[in-house]
Amino acid sequence: MNIENYFQLDNSRLSFTRQQASDFAKKVAGDFNPIHDPDSKRFCVPGDLLFSVIIHHYGIRQKMIFNFSGMVSDNVNLLLPECSDENMLIADENDKKYLSIECSGSKSDNAPLIDSLATHYVEFSSQAFPHILVPLMSEHNVMINPDRPLIIYESMSFELETLDIDQIQLNLSNSDLQADGKRGNVTLNYDLINNGHKVGQGCKRMVLSGLRPFDKQQMDDVIGYYNERKQMLA
Repeated sequence: MNIENYFQLDNSRLSFTRQQASDFAKKVAGDFNPIHDPDSKRFCVPGDLLFSVIIHHYGIRQKMIFNFSGMVSDNVNLLLPECSDENMLIADENDKKYLSIECSGSKSDNAPLIDSLATHYVEFSSQAFPHILVPLMSEHNVMINPDRPLIIYESMSFELETLDIDQIQLNLSNSDLQADGKRGNVTLNYDLINNGHKVGQGCKRMVLSGLRPFDKQQMDDVIGYYNERKQMLA
């Protein structure tokens, strides 16, 4: 993954340029959401980039929960605290909170395991749209606003039975969408696999906004635009 190419760390100050975040989204995550374009007015750093940097910096614990509370832009300096045995808060210089981390169990600094988890989680996460989310929306007869699609990355978690491994893969186990008016809560559960054996599980949660009745033609247009960007920018 060469994660060091996608951020700056000055003492305890973590920051990202627009180009670094955009390159990670497109070249690593396969994420062509326009909000990760360098010239986007709504630009934000991919949550998967922040997750990847954090576990490379601190290592991993058997159980970790990441709750995202704010979108990071290129003018934000995040202050990385000392490693804690249980909970950590990632905030900026104005004490605005962006990420909280709960952790427990044994700790590992095993670089191959950390890189494998980050790489395969990012690959799994990038499949959410359109491969997982669109069938879910169709099933529940709702969809995001096609003119301003917004999917908010709320949280992710995982729990490993053992850290005595070097490689890991992720397989979707089940998915769910709970719609309430114009808001939808999506849960993606996944299994963590090592050499064909389940060694843990995890969950990714997202929020869909601006929901309306599902329209296949409009959603096909959104997917078509997304795929055109992917072919043009990949």
